[in-house]
Amino acid sequence: MALKIELKPGERFILGNAVITNDDQRTRLFVEGAAPILREKDIMRPEDADTPCKRLYLAVQLMYLSNNPSEQHSVYFQLTNEIIGAAPSTLEYIERMNNQILTGAFYKALKEAKKLIKYEQELMSNAQSGAGVR
Repeated sequence: MALKIELKPGERFILGNAVITNDDQRTRLFVEGAAPILREKDIMRPEDADTPCKRLYLAVQLMYLSNNPSEQHSVYFQLTNEIIGAAPSTLEYIERMNNQILTGAFYKALKEAKKLIKYEQELMSNAQSGAGVR
């Protein structure tokens, strides 16, 4: 079954190792095969990875797009250890990501990483306001 991608004018996405940019009109593509695909809204640029959890997302993204995901393992595990050490309540998020990575489901791991980033934002917001965290 083909993956249907609908693109807004000027929207970009990554298909394998290529960045594809849509022209000036809405487009619908059907992609068949197993190449990694990331829409522009899901792409983390290195300069935007300004928190520990965003850097972790970037590491998972690089695993997803790489022909050799194990190249990112040392960075990934170093970041997960730092994050859990600083905020033990993140463990459940990281365990779900680990399970997805172990089965090669890197796109699903990215979805879990997005949830972790949202949780990180909540933690930082609570810390700044002095509210308790779970």
